Amino acid sequence: MTDEVRKIKETRDQLNAVSPSFCTAKWLQVTMHLQNGHTHSCHHPQTHKIPLEELRSNPTALHNTEFKKRQRRMMLNGIRPKECQYCWNVEDLGGDHISDRHLKSHDTWARPHLKQIAESDWQDNINPRYVEVSFSNVCNLKCSYCSPAFSSKWTEEISQFRAYPTSDKFNNFDWLKQQNKMPIPHKDDNPYVEAFWKWFPDLYKTLEVFRITGGEPLMAKDTFKVLDYINDNPNPNLELSINSNACVPDKLFDQYIEKMKRITGEGKIGRTRLYTSVDTWGPQAEYIRNGLNYNQWYDNVQRVLKELPLTKVTVMCTTNLLSVPQFHKMVDDIHPLKREFYSNERKVPITLDMAILRHPAHQSAVILPPSYAEMLEPALAIMNANAETHDNAYKGFFDFEIEKMRRFMDYIKAGPHEAERINVDVSRADFKRFVDEHDRRRGTNFKQTFPELEEFYNMCK
Repeated sequence: MTDEVRKIKETRDQLNAVSPSFCTAKWLQVTMHLQNGHTHSCHHPQTHKIPLEELRSNPTALHNTEFKKRQRRMMLNGIRPKECQYCWNVEDLGGDHISDRHLKSHDTWARPHLKQIAESDWQDNINPRYVEVSFSNVCNLKCSYCSPAFSSKWTEEISQFRAYPTSDKFNNFDWLKQQNKMPIPHKDDNPYVEAFWKWFPDLYKTLEVFRITGGEPLMAKDTFKVLDYINDNPNPNLELSINSNACVPDKLFDQYIEKMKRITGEGKIGRTRLYTSVDTWGPQAEYIRNGLNYNQWYDNVQRVLKELPLTKVTVMCTTNLLSVPQFHKMVDDIHPLKREFYSNERKVPITLDMAILRHPAHQSAVILPPSYAEMLEPALAIMNANAETHDNAYKGFFDFEIEKMRRFMDYIKAGPHEAERINVDVSRADFKRFVDEHDRRRGTNFKQTFPELEEFYNMCK
């Protein structure tokens, strides 16, 4: 047992001494989708609507909703909230399994506050230490797997053309309306954003991790308002992360760079990171993330690494079936950056993260024939040839990056898992319907862009 695992299990024992269902994330972590007024603590439970009547008298209800307080009471009393079933499934496997309840409560922003939270009243309004916020759905991209809830460009397209002609009517507004998740237009007054700014000066005092998502955060004025606030109110203990497609108009990216230079260069903040998304290389990446300019993206990533020498970059790949053919070219673009921008102050300038797309099913790589996993072998070879070793310390691909590459390949080889409930024939038919309609609406050409997948496309007929 490693020392870190031992410490995590110590945290687990401390949690269980309070209650076998106690998890500090319900108090100390929050994601707030202000564009539609939804919130949740931890990414496993579904979001729930923030009642406006609660918000009027209590701006902290962006996090401290009455619903969430009832879940906290259950946790303190040893009752398992149903929305946390993911962790209960792991813990009920038998053996000595570690769940996300243990991992999140062990994190640096949580563990020091465990005793304080355990002794609090379940009705207390708590300031979280880890905050993720989306101010609006304004975005200049229409990523193929995204939704109007997170992209104003998708909202515009569905308003004009309606849902895609897949079996599940992909991106139908009806589902968003049923879930009460229709976004508030970014130009309209937003009571959730207003409440955020009423709360933020007090929230900021004890904030440890702050991440701004979207939409596209660099197209939201509130993102720059946050940067200005940090500049006027330094917080050297704060870790700040911003998600960006890095393909916004130049004047906005210039503004981001200049404000971050002041904040980081003058030591007004702790660690900083840019999370940026691309799912493969070149024209194929531009097809997946409609509106992306791959060369602009790559130039801006280099610009961040050069002009913000303390800021780290994480490339987030939502790996899907369209990622497969030329993923190796993107990997080949990234590995030189690890060496070029290495420094004693920033030993890990850039990392590659891969999250396997499972929904929508018609874009999941699992509906490819298993043999298509072989297309990823060149990417794995590049990573292995440029792996981080004792002689190449910090300047290559880390074990966890290589392992995620292997996991993606194994995922394709294994085919659909029973729990995913994917009907391959239906999903393949939906894939063809989707790309045909995509080409019609957006003026793209699937066969020209993905010649490696033409045989698969014909199979989907």
